[in-house]
Amino acid sequence: MQITLDTIVAFEDRTALPLPLYASYVAAGFPSPCDDHLEKKLDLNEHLIQHPSSTFFVRAQGNSMVKAGIQDGDLLIVDRKLFPKEGSIIVASLHGELTVKRLRYDKEGIYLCPENEAYAPIRVTDTDHFTVWGVVTNAIHSLL
Repeated sequence: MQITLDTIVAFEDRTALPLPLYASYVAAGFPSPCDDHLEKKLDLNEHLIQHPSSTFFVRAQGNSMVKAGIQDGDLLIVDRKLFPKEGSIIVASLHGELTVKRLRYDKEGIYLCPENEAYAPIRVTDTDHFTVWGVVTNAIHSLL
C-alpha cells in the first residue's frame, strides 16, 4: 500500500465541533432497549489526536493492509511522536516511496509486513534508504 506525498495533510486544530456522546452502547448482536442518556459532548480531535503538533493525516492507496482494517482511500491518522514498536502499523519511507505496513523485527532484521496474503513482507537491509514517518493510530473510512 503506497502513499503519495500530495495526500499528506498536517493536523490543524482550527475548530472544535463537540457532538453528542450517549452513555449507552449500541448492540452489534441482539438489539437492546433504547437508552436516551446523554453522557457528554465529544470532540473527535480530543478523541483521536494525542499529540496535535506531531500528527498528520494521509490517505491510504491500495489493498495490502485490508486485514488490519485499512481500506483503499482510508484517511490515516499518523503520530510522529509515538515510538514504533514490534507490531505497530507505521508509515515509512523506503527508497523515497511512502508505504504503510506492520513493523516486525527479529534477530534477522526489520520487516515491513502487509496484512494481505497476496503481498510478501519486505526485508529492510542496512543499504536501504528507510525512515519511519510515524505510527498509524486510527483509520477512518466511510461505510457509504
